[in-house]
Amino acid sequence: MAAMAAGDEHAASEVLRGLARHLNCLNEDNKATRKTALERIKKETVDRGHPSGVLQELFAALLKPLLKCLSDPMERCRETAIATITEFIRCVPKPEESLPYLVPCLAQRLGEKELLEPAEELRLSAVELLTLTVEVCGVHLAPYLTDVVHILQRTVVDPFPDARRESCKCAALFAKCVPEHFHMQAESLVKPLMQTISHQHSRVRVSAIEATGAVIQHGTGKNMDDVLSHLAQRLFDDSPQVRRAVTAVVGDWLLHMRDRYSYFHKLIPLLLSGVDDEIPEIRLLSADLWRQVGAQWEKENEDEIKDKMDFLLSPPPFYPTGVERPGLGCRELVVRNLGRLVPAITHDLTDWLVPTRVRTSQLLSVLLLHAEDHSTQHLQPLLATLYSVCTDTERDVVSNCLAAAKLLGTFVPPVVFLKLLLDHVTSPYSPSHPWAPLMVLTAVLGGCSPTVLQPHLKKIADTLSQPDVCQEYQQVVYLDQLLACVDVLLRHCESDHGSVSLQLLQVLVTVQSFSTEPRLSEKAVESVQLLSTVQGLDSAMELYRQHMGQLLDWLSGSVNTWSSYSPQRLQLHIIVIQSGPVIGEFVGPLMPLLFSCLHPDRDPEMRMSIFTMLAKLLLDATNTLDSKGRFRDESERFLSDVLLPNLVWRAGRIAAAVRTSALSCLLALLHGGATTPGQLLCLEEKLRSQVLSALEEDSQVGRLLACRSLSVILRLIGTNLHPEALNQIYPALLKRLDDSSEEVRGVALQALGLWLSGLTQDYHPELCAPHLQLLFQQLLLHLDDPDVSVQDQVLEVLKKGGSVHPALLRREAEAVRDQQRSPLHCDRLLRHISALPTEATAKGPE
Repeated sequence: MAAMAAGDEHAASEVLRGLARHLNCLNEDNKATRKTALERIKKETVDRGHPSGVLQELFAALLKPLLKCLSDPMERCRETAIATITEFIRCVPKPEESLPYLVPCLAQRLGEKELLEPAEELRLSAVELLTLTVEVCGVHLAPYLTDVVHILQRTVVDPFPDARRESCKCAALFAKCVPEHFHMQAESLVKPLMQTISHQHSRVRVSAIEATGAVIQHGTGKNMDDVLSHLAQRLFDDSPQVRRAVTAVVGDWLLHMRDRYSYFHKLIPLLLSGVDDEIPEIRLLSADLWRQVGAQWEKENEDEIKDKMDFLLSPPPFYPTGVERPGLGCRELVVRNLGRLVPAITHDLTDWLVPTRVRTSQLLSVLLLHAEDHSTQHLQPLLATLYSVCTDTERDVVSNCLAAAKLLGTFVPPVVFLKLLLDHVTSPYSPSHPWAPLMVLTAVLGGCSPTVLQPHLKKIADTLSQPDVCQEYQQVVYLDQLLACVDVLLRHCESDHGSVSLQLLQVLVTVQSFSTEPRLSEKAVESVQLLSTVQGLDSAMELYRQHMGQLLDWLSGSVNTWSSYSPQRLQLHIIVIQSGPVIGEFVGPLMPLLFSCLHPDRDPEMRMSIFTMLAKLLLDATNTLDSKGRFRDESERFLSDVLLPNLVWRAGRIAAAVRTSALSCLLALLHGGATTPGQLLCLEEKLRSQVLSALEEDSQVGRLLACRSLSVILRLIGTNLHPEALNQIYPALLKRLDDSSEEVRGVALQALGLWLSGLTQDYHPELCAPHLQLLFQQLLLHLDDPDVSVQDQVLEVLKKGGSVHPALLRREAEAVRDQQRSPLHCDRLLRHISALPTEATAKGPE
């Protein structure tokens, strides 16, 4: 061995002898000379391939001159010197012997506040030299801890991205090489690493994360809080490689950090956040690391959880289908840390950054899946958090949190969550978002088993049908959630709705009555149909038949307090319209309700809306109110006690509008056939008086409706009217021939035609000649109307008058013929009278 060492020394001496001149040239002022000398030294040493022993001797002799060249003004000289030293470090058997000179030199060159090396590529080469030194020297670098850390403090934030990456790599390697000493200086690397962890280059961020993992793991641990927030932000990094690096580092901490039990509550969320990453590789890595963490914890705490390991292997009943149950160790870790995790989750779910809220909402579901029934202990803060998050503007956040709420329904007993949730539904947390508890309740019910939920259906339905719940708010979003809650009950417990059918129908009726969106109304109608289907009924009509008496009692209880703002008015509208012919079977209990809310002293706007509703029904009375002929029995009373009092004139525009709506209802009653001529005759005097008064309404619509109503009355009972009654009707109609509305004039002419057609023998033309004369004279005036269509209508009416008193009509027509602008229509009328039978034309007044 001694002989070999002597041989190496001799060989090294020979080489050095040949390099003596080049070594001298290193001190020359000429930079080309120095450059050439360095190249020759490199060529004759590391490039020559000498034995390692020879190189060791050469390195010992050349190290100082080479280190001196690291500060050479010429960049090429510094580059060659670094390359030569690097090759020596890589090849010599004892590189640690160079440390007393190499490390201080690098510290001076790279560790100062000012950058002594201007060339970024050379700074990279110098850091690579340091990394190589750490690799080959290992624990021998312990005495130089401070120098190395000073270097890394500067180079980790080097302006050159590649130098940063290499520095991070070196820092991680150095932490692992001298773990017994590194913890004393680890803290000083945390700040520069955190500056680099958000670098614009993703590869630099990855290196910084990996270095952070090693630095923290081999440090004191007290800097954990300083890095966690930065790592958490990297979970939202656009680069999958960065997110993967965070997952790997956190998983490694959870598995190998000495004091990891103290940081479980901080690290578990970071690792589990990767379970829902969009990249499959990251999801698999996160899940695999989490399984390892759980298995390791399970093994380390085997004695403590022995009973659970033996008896809690099977999943709980109604476990979500298609979901793999986490291992016992994983579940226990979450359960034991959930009390600390819930406040953190609550905080992050209100973060101003959307990605943070989305990722946190995903994490919440993962945690609840692990916690299972242990989430019951944290139900109050969890529900408060969910109420708040349901108002988030980001759809994914809301969707994820509703998925978490569904898990609460799966694992928490209904008797527990309903006590809290139903109280919050009746008294919402936030007046500005009263629908939030309903949304959460819907999701929770969606996760609950029908078998477990069935005993609580009545309690839920009773709460939903309370006026404070279903009638208090009219926002579309609130109604939407109310409808969704009913819908989940219908679809979740299909065969158990007999006891709650009425309450659910009340809610659905209320939703329809308040809804201003067709979509919502259609959905409510579908739910009514579904409610009837799940009970084995043929149609929604049968459902209304089953509950109509109860529904009318429900409304009647408050009818004396109704106003135009009362929801009951709208509920009544939905019930009577949707029930179709079924409402005709319940006219008895319906009429007192109508009599009460249509009293002339009640709210005018409410009366108008109900009259409008009744008009629609009465137009099709045989398929609605009079489907069983029962309304006809009540129609006389309805006419006398409801309609006619509302036709009495009162001052004001609102009162006029009420009269108009009542007239439309009267016309519908007459047209729909829900009243008989006999009933009309009984009330003829009162009815005639109010209708004739309505002919003087300021409203064109009111006058038109009055004219049409009078026409129908004449058609139905005109032949039974007393002549005195008839003689009160025609003057009012004649006045309407001068109406500003052409439509009113036309209907008045039709009514006059019906008046003449309905005259019977009781109306003696000779005795009533003055009335007929006035009528003929007025009609003949309008026979010369500027409007040709009016002339034609008047002519047809006068032709009917020719059958009543032709002689009188002839005389009146001849008297005005020459006064009219055109005698055409007058001549037609006279020809018509002449064509009548002789005995008819011979009649005339004495």
